[in-house]
Amino acid sequence: MDAVLEGIMMVFSLETLVVIIVSALFGVFVGAVPGLTATMAVALLVPVTYFMDPIPAIAAMVTTAAVTIFAGDIPGAYLRIPGTPSSAAYVEEAYAFSQRGKASECLGVAMVCSVIGGTAGTLVLVFIAPYLAEVALNFSSYEYFWLAALGLSCAIFISPGSRVKALLSLCIGLFLSTIGLDMITGSPRFTFDVPDLMGGINFIPIMIGMFAIAEVMKFTATPATNLKVTVKDSGKVFGEVRPALRQHWRSVLRGSGTGSVIGVLPGAGADIAAWISYAISQKSSKTPEKFGKGHMEGIVEAGSSNNAAVSGSWVPALVFGIPGDSITAVVIGVLYMKGMNPGPAIFIDGGAMVYALFTVFFVANLILLPVGYLAIRAGKGFVATPPRVVMPVVLAFCIVGAYSINNSSVDIVLMLIAGVAAYGLAHAGFPVAPIILGLVLGGLLEKSFMTSMMRSDGNLMEFFSRPISAGLGILVIAIWVLPPIIRLFHKRPVTAA
Repeated sequence: MDAVLEGIMMVFSLETLVVIIVSALFGVFVGAVPGLTATMAVALLVPVTYFMDPIPAIAAMVTTAAVTIFAGDIPGAYLRIPGTPSSAAYVEEAYAFSQRGKASECLGVAMVCSVIGGTAGTLVLVFIAPYLAEVALNFSSYEYFWLAALGLSCAIFISPGSRVKALLSLCIGLFLSTIGLDMITGSPRFTFDVPDLMGGINFIPIMIGMFAIAEVMKFTATPATNLKVTVKDSGKVFGEVRPALRQHWRSVLRGSGTGSVIGVLPGAGADIAAWISYAISQKSSKTPEKFGKGHMEGIVEAGSSNNAAVSGSWVPALVFGIPGDSITAVVIGVLYMKGMNPGPAIFIDGGAMVYALFTVFFVANLILLPVGYLAIRAGKGFVATPPRVVMPVVLAFCIVGAYSINNSSVDIVLMLIAGVAAYGLAHAGFPVAPIILGLVLGGLLEKSFMTSMMRSDGNLMEFFSRPISAGLGILVIAIWVLPPIIRLFHKRPVTAA
């Protein structure tokens, strides 16, 4: 109980509360500007958190992620342009409401559902993560190898578009993770005699480049005109909240549960959760013909699901050190930087810090109500911000941020190379998230594999010698083998009897 109270007091200090409020305002602005993503917002905060204490630093990232995911609904409602990828799932519904002069009512319902979903995901984190940590304490290098393989496999199979392209993107990330000194022999690999690369590639400049520089290039390549919002709006933010929750409370619960479960899956995240929940809502609805024409049911379910996934994605990040999505991939680096090493031991050694982290999630979701209300009322000004004003500021943040990590100009070069590469890959239809996950998990995969091979004297069957390891191994192999087999059976012609 003393640790719980101490953790709560750490969050309700003046410094942390100011950081949460400022981060919420920053998240609102980034989410409301079309094209800027939650991952980009969190990546831009990394250099700033370098100078913060651990709890304010994590509070800044948690708050920014939660608020940005919701704020992406604002340009979707007013302009039919999703502010974040997760908002794209129900952008047609939100825009249809604005066409009827009810953009504020729609956004008010989405905001409340986001708070409910985020709180549900946080409860999953609070009650599930410690129990998983107890199990994870018995994990050896065999289990961690299969967990890393599971996270990489999920990143491929849930990526939109071609799985072959997702696999190739993943291979790029795994290659980047091998740069540096070999962990067994100590010999340099792919360093090209550059001393700064001996310690490996710092994934934070790569992250900033792929998610921020690539966006700057995209906007520069296709300059947008000044957006003028002329939609009529009643301004009644909470006008439809009570009727919507009373009528669609089952959808709220289902969306929160779906988002929490999907968030726990390594490599998934809010984008996948929103699309799946919207599809489930349409399939199970008694009035599916109303979807796409301004139907509240889809917004309620998908809106609660995406924020639930944001909280749920912290479960694998904290318990196993495996990113639940691209946002937690960024945050894991900050956790290491602040001495809060992700893994089961964090729940034993963390003490009050863990309870402070849990408290941050609740506060971050609740702060969304007042900040989100102000954002909805001022939404037309946010979405009309010209990209030519925003992008130079983003570029300056990127350069300063990449340099400040190690005070190295090499990191700036790596960031720019990563940005150009990500822009080209995205233009060719290659997803970027598997590259980041490959870079983050590649070291764990290699270390676990090499350690296991030395322990087993090269016997691969030892990877299946322990019950949990065998179960995880069978699950990973099934993920890879079953889809081709199912497709093969579906393609076989049915012969008449």
